[in-house]
Amino acid sequence: MDLQIVIFQFLGGLGLFLFAIKYLGDGLQKVAGNRLRNILDRFTSNPILGVLVGIVVTGIIQSSTVTTVLTISLVNVGLMTLRQAIGVIMGANIGTTVTAFIIGFDVGIYAYILMAIGGLILFLFKKDHMQNVGQILFGLSGIFVGIEMLGSGMVPIKEWELLQQINVHFSEFPVFGVITGVIITVLIQSSSASVGILQEMYEEGLISLSSALPILFGDNIGTTFTVIIASISMSSMARRAALSHLFFNLNGTILFLIFFPLFTWYIEWLSTILNLGGRMQIAFAHGSFNVINTLIQLPFVGIFAYVLTKLFQGSESTVDYGPKYLEKNGNELHVPSNLLIKAKNEVVNMGEMAVNSLQESLEYHLTSDTKHIGTIKQLEAAINQLNIVTTEYLVKISKEKFSDNDMRLHYSLYQNILDIERIGDTVENLIELIGYRESQHVKFSKDALEELNEMYELVLDTISLSILAIDKQSIEFAMDVISRTNRIDELERAYRKKHIERLNSGSCDAKTGIVYGDMIDNLKRMGNYAVNIAETVIIRLSNK
Repeated sequence: MDLQIVIFQFLGGLGLFLFAIKYLGDGLQKVAGNRLRNILDRFTSNPILGVLVGIVVTGIIQSSTVTTVLTISLVNVGLMTLRQAIGVIMGANIGTTVTAFIIGFDVGIYAYILMAIGGLILFLFKKDHMQNVGQILFGLSGIFVGIEMLGSGMVPIKEWELLQQINVHFSEFPVFGVITGVIITVLIQSSSASVGILQEMYEEGLISLSSALPILFGDNIGTTFTVIIASISMSSMARRAALSHLFFNLNGTILFLIFFPLFTWYIEWLSTILNLGGRMQIAFAHGSFNVINTLIQLPFVGIFAYVLTKLFQGSESTVDYGPKYLEKNGNELHVPSNLLIKAKNEVVNMGEMAVNSLQESLEYHLTSDTKHIGTIKQLEAAINQLNIVTTEYLVKISKEKFSDNDMRLHYSLYQNILDIERIGDTVENLIELIGYRESQHVKFSKDALEELNEMYELVLDTISLSILAIDKQSIEFAMDVISRTNRIDELERAYRKKHIERLNSGSCDAKTGIVYGDMIDNLKRMGNYAVNIAETVIIRLSNK
């Protein structure tokens, strides 16, 4: 066969194969939606559960990288501990082997029929769920067609002397095979794809088992670099979680290289007993590596987390996102007033988090230090969690027989939760504006900066006072909030007038003006939320 045809067929098959893996994964993620993140958040209370969740989630979306990135993002915002994350990452390594087993099946011409069905669904149906089904079928079939093209392009090079020399070299020095696997996976950014290529090379007899296995180990190491890169801008804890992925696979590779002859014999024995083809042998080797590696290292997750924390130290600002005051067992449901006190205390806890979040955004505004962003994200995640937990608690206790005064408190707490949640969301708007200011090198004038700082401080004090009004149930504090909010409104009007004057005089450009105006608007909006909170206290206490 002409060399040009060989190269073109190989590259075409590789392109289709890579596209199909991504297309299939994207389709599966669309079907699963945000449920995957919720599963990771809720069902990883210990490393063993974490492993099981990692297997299931990765098996569904066919991407260990996506699962691991989701996991470290949860660590980044404080919703998952390092120990929990390591368990999920171990499970993700097992779950990703599903792709290799799929490739191991020889579906032959049926792949083209499946591709035709998927294509017709994509073409004929416009509803999202049918489009997702079409995408999954087309992606799945594309994997088989692409790998077949890839294999056809490899056949002519089977007798190349260079290839035989490489085989001998990798068999004698497995570490070179590991390095090759790492490089290939880093280049194509997919361990599933690199393992698929390896399966086809072994199926076509281009490489021996003793040469293929070290490359397989390297594929597992190579897939960790995408996650490490993704974690660079995250918290120290998230970076440790990403590095745990690397060390887990690195430890496994070292261990399996030590017992390399035994593992090679095991795969040969397994293929004889189960009558496995070449692709399926690599699939079983991939699965065995990750399952055995997990079973060996799982009991040492605690030590693993401790060592990573000591080796990679960094300033941590972690947030406890669980409820502090609410009873989870419901043993005191017969004392309604006590239940309301606990709910009120939890709302105050939530409000204090919102105040801390606004304080962090002020520090970010003043210093431009991005470390505050991580803390704000943790606080926002904690506020969202408490929003759900506390609302569910209020719904649960609504069946109790409250006095009229307690009923008013119960109702006002619902409203307080909504406004505190809005304060947290508005802080996120502010950090986006500050981030835009930094990335676009927007410079405020001295007057504009002083105005923003004054309004920021006033809003922060006002919101703090509104939370204190909830805590103490004080009309005096609530009235002070309204008085301060009137001052916020006055400043907003005065500052907008000055802002227009600066624009007209040319001392402020349009880009700077937009950022300034949006920041003032968001600060004023938070003042309105503080008024809402104060009014609930005033209305309740005035009707006693």
